[in-house]
Amino acid sequence: MKKTNVFSKMLLGAATVMLSLGVVSCKDEKNDPAEVAEEQNEEKFDDNEVMEEDSEYLVDAAEANMMQVELGKVVQEKATHQDVKDFAKMMAEKHGDATKKIEELAGRLHVTLPTATGAATKDAIEKLREKAGLELDKEYIDMMVSKHEDIIDEMEEASEDAKNQDIKMWASDALSDIKMHLEKAKNIQEKLEDKE
Repeated sequence: MKKTNVFSKMLLGAATVMLSLGVVSCKDEKNDPAEVAEEQNEEKFDDNEVMEEDSEYLVDAAEANMMQVELGKVVQEKATHQDVKDFAKMMAEKHGDATKKIEELAGRLHVTLPTATGAATKDAIEKLREKAGLELDKEYIDMMVSKHEDIIDEMEEASEDAKNQDIKMWASDALSDIKMHLEKAKNIQEKLEDKE
């Protein structure tokens, strides 16, 4: 009988831990600024499916820009290669400017944007803070190539598929700058590969 009691307590303890982890996971997702913004837009545009869908482009772009600004600030301080420092500075400035444009457009369209960076940005910053020297430079530039490829895909989709003409035009206009950022990042990536 005692064995069953111990087993039951262990099972109950394991279930409690699993439920706690699930609650923390759901709680973190509910507190993610982009998720909060998307939920508010879903409620706000409940009767307007087009704006509900199109608002996601602005939310995603705002989140991506905030990430670029934050990562740029961290890397400006820690990078060792001057091209990486210069690129990080440019990312912080250019994506800061892009954020202002998104905020202006979102204000006109009554779209709620994230108010802070989410877990993905915090994780990326932490990953970079753990590195130093050439390893940091490479990690950041590899991240920038990957992130800008993702952003280009999303902006091309917005420029083609958005129903709201203002969002469509904004995405189309932003593409040339983002493609230029990607090319610069790829050029620096090649330089860093030569340093190995």
